[in-house]
Amino acid sequence: MEFLIQYCVSRQLSVENYKGIARACRDAVRKAKVQLELKLAEDVKNYKKGFFREVNNKQKQKKNIVPLLNRRGELVTNNTEKAELLNIFFTSIFTSTVGPQALGTKLQVDANTEQPSVKEELVCELLQELDPYKSMGPDSIHPRVLKELVDVVRPFSIIFEKMWRSGDIPEDWKKANVTPIYKKGLKEDPGNFKPISLTSVPGKLME
Repeated sequence: MEFLIQYCVSRQLSVENYKGIARACRDAVRKAKVQLELKLAEDVKNYKKGFFREVNNKQKQKKNIVPLLNRRGELVTNNTEKAELLNIFFTSIFTSTVGPQALGTKLQVDANTEQPSVKEELVCELLQELDPYKSMGPDSIHPRVLKELVDVVRPFSIIFEKMWRSGDIPEDWKKANVTPIYKKGLKEDPGNFKPISLTSVPGKLME
């Protein structure tokens, strides 16, 4: 929806036009879901896995994390405090494998070494290989948008080249949406959760 707003602003469309486009998008999404469900129902004998996966997704409900135990053995019920508690634990077990060139620092570029150039063909190839069903990162740039607009986002190669030469990393690429996933054991123990991170898709392309 944010991309749609930006598109309407760039085209200087009126509020009425925006509402019409948004309504058309919602209708298209609903129709696509109906067609998908019909196709799964018709092919249930040949593709049982897809059918039952869709049924399971419909039945799943997101549950809030149970109260967690802090270092003093007290139960923490506030969502903000639980997030901070998990963040402290995840940070304590995080180990960097890239040394001084970790994200969040300036890339170390050796002036005496010939630096490889970022080819536009390679960037376009990587964009076309993106999985459109993957989730977006904190920068809200969805892989489906990048894949379908590969001809429009060709300047990415120029951006990547500039970044490679300068060693600067955008702030959005240093962030991640982290979701705690319960593993096993006592649910009140933060140590029984593992972090799943969603990072910037362009950042992954550059990497």
